[in-house]
Amino acid sequence: MEYGLIGERLGHSYSPQIHRFFGDYDYQLYPMSRETLFETLKKRDFKGLNITIPYKKDVLPFCDEISDTVRQVGSANTLYFRCGKLCAENTDLPGMLSMLKRAGISLTGKKVVILGSGGTSLTAQAACRVEKAREYAVVSRQGPITYESLYDKHTDADVIINATPVGMYPGNLVAPIDLSRFPHLSGVADVIYNPAKTALLLDAEAAGIPRIDGLWMLVAQAWHAARLFLDRDIPEEAIETAYRAVRKDCLNLILVGMPGSGKTTQGRLAAQALGRPFVDLDAEIVKRHGPIPDIFANQGEQGFREIESEIAKEFGKQSGRVISTGGGTILRKDNVRALRQNGIICWLQRPIDQLSIEGRPLSSGIEALRKMEETRTPLYRACADFTVVSQDAKEETTAKILEGFDEAAHSERP
Repeated sequence: MEYGLIGERLGHSYSPQIHRFFGDYDYQLYPMSRETLFETLKKRDFKGLNITIPYKKDVLPFCDEISDTVRQVGSANTLYFRCGKLCAENTDLPGMLSMLKRAGISLTGKKVVILGSGGTSLTAQAACRVEKAREYAVVSRQGPITYESLYDKHTDADVIINATPVGMYPGNLVAPIDLSRFPHLSGVADVIYNPAKTALLLDAEAAGIPRIDGLWMLVAQAWHAARLFLDRDIPEEAIETAYRAVRKDCLNLILVGMPGSGKTTQGRLAAQALGRPFVDLDAEIVKRHGPIPDIFANQGEQGFREIESEIAKEFGKQSGRVISTGGGTILRKDNVRALRQNGIICWLQRPIDQLSIEGRPLSSGIEALRKMEETRTPLYRACADFTVVSQDAKEETTAKILEGFDEAAHSERP
């Protein structure tokens, strides 16, 4: 063991991908029990470690030196050696401060509600003290401020920081609180980074509130840790480089558009170019439930839409894929929400007289298509991050899709 991340369950972690940008060293994931952790710390047969839930306090008795930041926060997430001594540091705090700064979320003079009372909550509380928040309220299931009492006295909060795992993969699309009950918010931060947009952040986005997920914090704290591991400076620009690369790798490219607009063809070509798995949501429906015309005939459109929604939720929570949707997937807001949580959405347009209608139950003729297009165009426009007009030259269209995906993945909506 050289470098790595230790925790109880680590299947969701992006840390190995991130650390590759900071140096040529072996960094692995080491899920382990508390007993195994203690044995590892006693042997000290490693060069540097990051520590995550639930061991951030357990490691402290094994360390020779503890930083002022660790004392301030009350926990450590980074262990490294100096002059033969095992040192404890907390790089989560500078990571969180960097995250808030990137989103333009100020805590100074503000009232902050912190959801959760665990290790990450301690970091958020320390951030409030560093930034001189006017006050902060810590909410937990066992009080003194519970989720039931939160709405009685704290709906005047300026900033909300979610330091709980509520909404994290695989428990997607669950929000820890009702954001609509906080009318004065100037910022929402969620330390979760998978999915990229939790239900809490989707609600903040819909309300136009400045917001940020936890990926920037994860990358920034890793940069601070890597400098301690290697005992050398690493250009701060490496944070941006790592963040952009990991963000793009994790996001899905999702194609929406009218039936017969070429979503499946372009999806396969884009997936091949990106080296990603390709998922056709209609094909998944056929695989599990039989031909779509038969579903319409036996269950009606309502029955088909129910099946479609389940498929959209299943694949919307996955990462790093190219997904083509059915033409009507966007008819339900919950489907769009499911796709947006981890996706960049491309609206693939095509002239109506060039749309394929073979085998499509609702595309029975040009007039039916015109009415469908009139109804659905506002929905495609509203959910899309960018638009590409499908051309006869498939390679040219694919290039435009990839260009739009790259640009959208590297930008952040206000």
